[in-house]
Amino acid sequence: MSDRASHRAHGRLLTDGPAPFTTLVELTFEKRKVEHWIRFGRKSYEQILDRRRSVVGFAPDSIFAFVRWAAGEHGTIISRIDILRALRRGEPFQTLPFVRPGGDILLRLDGWPKVQRALAAIDAVEALGLDPADASPDHWRHVHNRLSVGLEPTAYTPERHAAWIGRRRIDP
Repeated sequence: MSDRASHRAHGRLLTDGPAPFTTLVELTFEKRKVEHWIRFGRKSYEQILDRRRSVVGFAPDSIFAFVRWAAGEHGTIISRIDILRALRRGEPFQTLPFVRPGGDILLRLDGWPKVQRALAAIDAVEALGLDPADASPDHWRHVHNRLSVGLEPTAYTPERHAAWIGRRRIDP
């Protein structure tokens, strides 16, 4: 088996190429210069290009968080977080740098203070024992709307999560 033949992520075997309609994200890590990473989400595909770059994929309807940070000689140039839902075939979408073809943007914030607050909202969902990828997309839209205008988002609760799971069963 070639070194490209397979990779493992979350205990699943990932094949040579992405499945059809996989949303692909290009990741980069150059210490103290450029860091593009996934904060949460279930990868369905991963390809390591070299020591600093890789491409990961997400199945349709998967939710994931993509963080981008870059610095120059005088400090941070960009600090951004996007939480997206991967697309189904034929859906309209928004484009984003490093995301192919694009996604349904649930949250999009830039500037370290807002990014930090979004990361805290993700941590709060995890503190409930939940995977943020399983949280309601409406929660991430709510967090975006509140943080965009400098307000505190309402906390995600087990009751809200149960309501989301029930709604998803009725209308997948």
